[in-house]
Amino acid sequence: MAAAVIKKFFIASMFMWIAPLAILYGFNHNLLPGSSNLSPRAMTLVSGFVAVISVNIVIAFYIYMAMKEPVDKHEPDPKFLADAKASVSQPTGEASKSTSSESIKKRE
Repeated sequence: MAAAVIKKFFIASMFMWIAPLAILYGFNHNLLPGSSNLSPRAMTLVSGFVAVISVNIVIAFYIYMAMKEPVDKHEPDPKFLADAKASVSQPTGEASKSTSSESIKKRE
């Protein structure tokens, strides 16, 4: 399961680098339709805006994929739970002495 999560993270990270670079390359080399009609200033603004939007789309898709991951409820070991409950219910010598002395001081 951890390998699948790491694989999805790696793929999303690669798309976060590749998508904006491909968009910027496409705008700068007039590979995208309509980009040759833009002024240099408009082409810079539009290509930057579209590159940023593409990164946000990749992040949103990654979040969506993470939300679809199966959630396995962790069941703690019953022996561990029994030992933990027993240790909490049994007062220790030092803790009970300090607790009782604190309660006596509060009463006074």
